[in-house]
Parts: sequence; structure tokens; C-alpha cells
Amino acid sequence: MSIVLHGYWRSSASYRVRIALNLKRLCYEQVTHDLRRGEHGGALYRAIAANGLVPAIEVEGQPLTQSPAILEWLEESYPTPPLLPHDPMQRALVRSMALIIACDIHPLNNLRVLKALRSEFAASEQAVQAWVGRWMGEGFAALERLVGEHGKGFCFADSPTIADCCLIPQIYNARRFAIDLSAYPALVAIDERCKTIDAFVRAAPEVQPDADGAAS
Repeated sequence: MSIVLHGYWRSSASYRVRIALNLKRLCYEQVTHDLRRGEHGGALYRAIAANGLVPAIEVEGQPLTQSPAILEWLEESYPTPPLLPHDPMQRALVRSMALIIACDIHPLNNLRVLKALRSEFAASEQAVQAWVGRWMGEGFAALERLVGEHGKGFCFADSPTIADCCLIPQIYNARRFAIDLSAYPALVAIDERCKTIDAFVRAAPEVQPDADGAAS
């Protein structure tokens, strides 16, 4: 089955999907849409993704958007290795951990929101930094507590789940914005552990073919 991932090297939502694809040991083609140049807003890409956002995947030509939906599709279509526990309550818990990032943190801090803060509301860089820190801090504090209750090396139990697929890109974003992570030792420990796992290493933004400075 051919899988095409439409994304951008520094898009954290695209990063989530790359991690999951790698954990599932799936081959995929990457097509980049440079968000800084607005390449995701053109008619050709909107024919694939009506919202004009990345990521999207095409599976045998069938498009699918929204990273949480893509992660769920991957889990249902390729259940081994599992990225969700078997027990329904535990599955819901892992989903809730993932959605703290995908719903509560990321949408408030993605590129289009930060651009709007600067251009439409004349926010200074100091104000933008405070905005990013506020929403990341609130979400990370909640997740730190949940990981403390349920994690055994990863967000939930002792193997990666979709929650880790979402967490690692958000930690990457936090470091880009120089967010102090000292209050979240459990999250930082997961990030360090994932740096030793090939699926996470190969998904990292800086090693993607479209990354700034990447060999052509």
C-alpha cells in the first residue's frame, strides 16, 4: 500500500505522523509544503486537504487530514506494534493525554496563530513568548501529573503510544521557544529516552529532506 505524507519538516503535527509511521515500520513518500512561503494554501494542495493545513496523507490516492485522525487510522490499519493499550479505559486515557497536546497546546501556538498575534494584534515578541509559555506550561503541567500516575518510562506504561508521538514534537517546540522545562522532569525523561529509539530519531525535523540546510 502506497502512503504519501504531505507535510513540512518543522510542523509538529507532521512530526507526530512521521513518528507513528516509523514505529509501525511503514514506508512512505514525503511531499513538502513550505509553510513560511504559504505553499500549503494553494489550490493544488487544497484539492488534497480542504483546510489547507499539514499534515495530510494519501493512501492509494485517498486523502486523509488531521493528525489525530491519521494516528487513529494507522493504529486501526496497522495494529502491530500497538500505539494504544488493549483495555478501553486505558485507550481513552492515552487518547486524552495525546489530546492535551493536540487540542489544548498546539492549536494556540501554531504558526498561523503566532502570525496573527503579530500582524493583527501587534503583539511584541515578548508578548508572543509569554503567550506560548502560558499555554505550553498549562498543558505540560497536566501531562506531567498524568505521566507520574500512569507512565513507566513513556507517557503510558512502558512502551510508546500515540501520546508519545504527540509529546516529543511539542517538547521540540518548547525548546525552540526557550521554554523552561525544569518543572516537567517526567516529560523531559521521556524525551531523552525517545532520543535512543530509531523511529523517533528518523522522524526528527532536522534530518528531514526538506529541512533547512539538508542536502538536496
